Amino acid sequence: MKKENERRSYSSDLTDEQWAEIASLYAGMRNREWSKRELTDAVLYLVDNGCKWRNLPHNFPPYSTVHSFYRRAKLSGLWDKILEHLVEKTRKDAGRKETPSYGIVDSQSAKTAGASEDREIDGGKERKDEKDT
Repeated sequence: MKKENERRSYSSDLTDEQWAEIASLYAGMRNREWSKRELTDAVLYLVDNGCKWRNLPHNFPPYSTVHSFYRRAKLSGLWDKILEHLVEKTRKDAGRKETPSYGIVDSQSAKTAGASEDREIDGGKERKDEKDT
């Protein structure tokens, strides 16, 4: 495996403390040439910078390797497990139960088109009674 510190670090890289928190979730994944931390840092770089896979800096693993790792992790549910773990940890650290007991949906945030369709309002017309010509 290549060492993580063979390349310069980016602001999106995991700290040692952050990596220690999630490293155990990678158990059971096969180990190849690149470390799981290095591959995870590459995925975080892509997410943080919004670049294309092929534009991943050359000091990360090859983009095809990073993409393959990302895809396998997605299919296996690893990303969901990591997020779940971090939510539970954050809630626990805040002195709350690890899982929420209820959820609230704000109806003001859930816009619908139904109301305007029922009243035959077309946003492109100046008046309601105007006909198409």
